[in-house]
Amino acid sequence: MKKKKQIAILGSTGSIGTQALQVIQEHADLYEVYCLTANNRIELLAQQAHQFKPAAIVVANEQHYEALKDLMADLPDVKVYAGAKAIDEIVEAQPIDIVLTAMVGFAGLSPTIHAIKAHKAIALANKETLVVAGELIRDLAAEYHAPILPVDSEHSAIFQSLVGEDDNPIEKILLTASGGPFRNFTMEQIAKVTKADALRHPTWDMGAKITIDSASMMNKGFEVIEAKWLFGVKASQIQVLVHPQSIVHSAVQFHDGAVKAQLGVPDMRLPIQYAFSFPKRLTLSGDRLDLFATQHLDFFEPDLKKFRCLALAFEAIQRGGNMPCIVNAANEIVNRGFLEDKCGFLQMADIIAETMQRCTYSATPDYDTYIATDAEARRIASELMK
Repeated sequence: MKKKKQIAILGSTGSIGTQALQVIQEHADLYEVYCLTANNRIELLAQQAHQFKPAAIVVANEQHYEALKDLMADLPDVKVYAGAKAIDEIVEAQPIDIVLTAMVGFAGLSPTIHAIKAHKAIALANKETLVVAGELIRDLAAEYHAPILPVDSEHSAIFQSLVGEDDNPIEKILLTASGGPFRNFTMEQIAKVTKADALRHPTWDMGAKITIDSASMMNKGFEVIEAKWLFGVKASQIQVLVHPQSIVHSAVQFHDGAVKAQLGVPDMRLPIQYAFSFPKRLTLSGDRLDLFATQHLDFFEPDLKKFRCLALAFEAIQRGGNMPCIVNAANEIVNRGFLEDKCGFLQMADIIAETMQRCTYSATPDYDTYIATDAEARRIASELMK
């Protein structure tokens, strides 16, 4: 009997985590949950643990430990842990084959590093890991022979387009974006948008943080940085295309002029499953793309004045060093601030830009520098928001 792949899901209660569990459920003959982690949503975490019966579960917020223990009292075989250090340790567990990093934000960096050093395959959904420390992660993955398989729909599309191309040089990556809910807004309209407006994404059902990032297009900026490190290209070789239909998930142009793209209905289970099953394709329930029903496919250049966050991300890549780390930390602060009505939509980019000016720059950061930079940028952005 073939051994099932053991999967650790970091961030199992979020959008990616819950859909990953659907994939595992659909292919229960191939995959098994080894551990699940969450930050605060212990009721859902306990519910998932009762269904999938992993070896262990971890809640990052230690204040929830006793309550989670009580919820799991009837399943003594499932070990319960708490704290960031416990997440770092659990990903190193010998039986684990794949670690799906679906945690949100900077918190995903440390467990990803621990998983890489333990030679685990990384199904990467936490884009901030490569935004903050792309060079470090790339070098560690090479040193420890840990494959990184992208889960973001765009990066999975690029990855799928490159399969079978071996060392054929990439001329350009065409990174698509839905444009978010404010694509057709004027600057005057954007200045007045509320968090309720921003949380209504036209295509994807995602968590609040990434939905706000999508509305500001900072999410696309982060994906440009991620693509640079995943596929070994320069920022100048990455072109962002606003594609409202979200049918072409991204494409690659080669130096003979050929363009290969991956198309499909918007369904995050597909890139999640492909990261688990690569190089094989497994059956997947759900809708299929009907090109007869798709009347037209539109592509536009993004407006960098309206969506200044995307321009700031490109600036961060060009400056390099710890600048993307600064942008990420400041963005996490203003994103939360916008959701808590502490700053306006356009003010988010203003605070990020000012933080980029004030924060200590390092051209050659190491891990300790990233930790210090993250803390400093968060402090500066928080002060600017008051």
